[in-house]
Amino acid sequence: MPYRPSERQYRDFAVESFQPEVRESSDGQEQSYSVRGYFCTFREQYELFPGYYEEIDPHAFDQCDISDVIMQVNHDGHVYARNRNGSLQITTDDHGGHCVADLSGSKRGREELYEAIDNGLIDRMSFGFTIADDGFEWEEDEDGTIHTRITKISKLFDVSAIAGFPANPGTEISARSLHDSIIEARNKMVEEKAAAEAAEEQRREAEEAEKAAAEQKRKADARRRRARAMQLSTI
Repeated sequence: MPYRPSERQYRDFAVESFQPEVRESSDGQEQSYSVRGYFCTFREQYELFPGYYEEIDPHAFDQCDISDVIMQVNHDGHVYARNRNGSLQITTDDHGGHCVADLSGSKRGREELYEAIDNGLIDRMSFGFTIADDGFEWEEDEDGTIHTRITKISKLFDVSAIAGFPANPGTEISARSLHDSIIEARNKMVEEKAAAEAAEEQRREAEEAEKAAAEQKRKADARRRRARAMQLSTI
């Protein structure tokens, strides 16, 4: 198996459209702390580490469990919005996975996270998820480059605003885990192919031996018939 579906994965994306959604009242006063952005994109290959590329299929979220998704910063455990109480909306479109979060539910969300996004200090997003048992495809080029595709995400745990660069360390750990299991799967595939070829060779050899034995028996029977015919002719 070229991945471990029970493990939570993380992917970070530089999202230019992660921005405040300003709404104004009739007197011009701001009355919303809503932000929106894409936490992942579809069909776009990205390099998790040298020689390992990944993309997300547009239908990866079709059967995904999004019953309780939270918004965090750097996956730190602090909840800024949640779809269970209506402060977080999760949708998908042709471009990717999209979220709209109302940060007005906490002082920290209003005064820290919203301000950081509004000032452009935070412009990346990430999401935490698990892959379904049959939700992963991969292939390897002749030069050893691995191309993977996530086709089915079983559960979405959180979307997270990411402060900093490069990617969240969880992404690197997760990617290395995937890489190791890819290598394991490739080695297993090679071993299984060699075993299948050896079994096929043994089958062919046994078949040839059986044919040879049958031919020898046919010739022996023919010789016995000729000898019997000669005996009868001399009587």
